[in-house]
Amino acid sequence: MPKAFVEVGGRTMLFYSLVTVRQVSSIDEVVITVPAGFENAARAEVAAAGLVVPVKITPGGIERQDSVRIALELTSAESELVIVHDAARPLAPPAIFDACLIAAAQIGGAIAAIPVADTLKRVADGAIRATVARAGLWQAQTPQAFRRELLVAAHQRAVSEKIAATDDADLVERTGARVEVVEASTENIKITTRADLSIVEAIIAARK
Repeated sequence: MPKAFVEVGGRTMLFYSLVTVRQVSSIDEVVITVPAGFENAARAEVAAAGLVVPVKITPGGIERQDSVRIALELTSAESELVIVHDAARPLAPPAIFDACLIAAAQIGGAIAAIPVADTLKRVADGAIRATVARAGLWQAQTPQAFRRELLVAAHQRAVSEKIAATDDADLVERTGARVEVVEASTENIKITTRADLSIVEAIIAARK
């Protein structure tokens, strides 16, 4: 089962993200990338979430970066800003979307992030080689917002120069553009493991 369609608290992760997007008044259109064959499932989640803005649904690419590029090509050229979000973070609040969009309009790019809280170790062959000072280190999350032309140029450069990155901020940073951080919440968890799923389910149950 694709992660976006895994249920947590009785609804899919995609559903929660779409409900959040519905509450962000400055979002005028939505593009969703899904694995081929899940387009109808995505349409059902869009209907359940009650989105009223135009929605496009398309098969994604092999890697996350490919999927973002595909989605970006389907956004309106007239759009000044775009915001990228992973459905695997179902607890992202509308306020962080708004904050990232406002900052991106002013600066060019902004991402949700939290300061690193744990001590970091550099390890090789199972042994600690160094302790990394965590001062100034932040853990990147989504949503990530950018001026559309910046993100388009960053992805075009990535294709031409065969650059691979784990998030869109990295691609934009490589162009020399400034990207700011907007402090988010530790509850904006990315669900990767069953343990993460249990934590998010507990948070949803507590909120209810």
